[in-house]
Amino acid sequence: MYQLIVFDLVVLSALNLPFFNWYVGILFSLCMTLSFFAFRLYDLENVQNYNEQIIRTTVGTLFSFILILFFYPLFEKDITRYNFFYNFLVSVVLIPPLNTLLGKLFIKNQPTKTFLVVGRKEEIEPILKEIEEKTTGKYRFAEYINPTVEVLKRKLVHYDGVLLADPEFEDVLKKVNIERVEYLPNLVEKTLKRIPMKVLEKFREYYEVCFSAVNDDSPAKRILDIAVSLIALAVFSPIMLVVGIIIYLEDGRPVVFRQKRVGKDGKTFIIYKLRSLRNGKIDPANPNRAIEERPLKVGKVIRKLRIDESPQFLNVLKGDMSVVGPRPEMVEFHNMMKEQIPFYNMRLLVKPGITGWAQLNYKHTTTLEDYRKKTEYDLWYVKNRNIFLDLRIILQTLEAVLWRRGAK
Repeated sequence: MYQLIVFDLVVLSALNLPFFNWYVGILFSLCMTLSFFAFRLYDLENVQNYNEQIIRTTVGTLFSFILILFFYPLFEKDITRYNFFYNFLVSVVLIPPLNTLLGKLFIKNQPTKTFLVVGRKEEIEPILKEIEEKTTGKYRFAEYINPTVEVLKRKLVHYDGVLLADPEFEDVLKKVNIERVEYLPNLVEKTLKRIPMKVLEKFREYYEVCFSAVNDDSPAKRILDIAVSLIALAVFSPIMLVVGIIIYLEDGRPVVFRQKRVGKDGKTFIIYKLRSLRNGKIDPANPNRAIEERPLKVGKVIRKLRIDESPQFLNVLKGDMSVVGPRPEMVEFHNMMKEQIPFYNMRLLVKPGITGWAQLNYKHTTTLEDYRKKTEYDLWYVKNRNIFLDLRIILQTLEAVLWRRGAK
């Protein structure tokens, strides 16, 4: 829904510039639109829900005002309380109904594509049904065939395109010389934003080539990591000090919890967290049990707000972690999962992160099936990551914390 992002930016700018200095108007418009994006105002499932639009617009607007206050020393004479009141009124009154209306129009006017599926129905039908739901019926999969050249030529004329869901039949498609071909990996990644295990296994050779080309040595990413970590440590240091004192008064030492985790290329490192559990032995067979049975009073709060993760910015500065990446697993869990989940080790091609695509899009993992699903999101990130995706994840992490979504 990038059209809506541009639309909101234009609307806010048009309503600000006639009444305020141009630079103040642009500052408010940019910060508010950025904040709306961070709070998922433009996600497909939220665009059509008026209540979600009101809630997320209100919270996003208030958060944008916090961002704007950082610039207040530069524009002290130009930013007044009227700027804040005016923009709050405009955003809450106008943005939700306009976004809901335009969002529904955009979705309604998108063409529906009906595909002839080349592949076995019993293997891929659940994935394709999920794509149909995700795209609100804009992609339809009408017929499944394991074709010969003659059958494919005869049926092709009745559909908008062909979906190759099994590489075994790629030679047949080449003989027919079809232009309107969609490949299952591309369609799945574009719509579901994860790589299902069945697709990974079906297109194993393709993904082995993709993952072999992954390079995690981007200077831009390292600069972003250092900049975000320094800012975060400056902001969180007073909070960490206060929380540390509370932990010490409630349950003594240690205040900082240290644990061995698996990082890039399978190398282990020590991760830092503010301790949220009472002192005691952890059951190695089920470490998650301790999370439910031994929380500190302050631990319940800092885990919900993820303040316990803040010392990990030191791990980022050291180079053990990145701000964005797959979560680093405990050695015991890693050893279990790599034996049971295909491509699990591909998560280790990049540095682990404090936040990540899987944490934003999936719940806290407790079962093998949860780990498999979460790994699908991790692998999508590893394959598709770039600096802009990292910025998106960083922005939307705040929304995940406030909405209490994702992994703990």
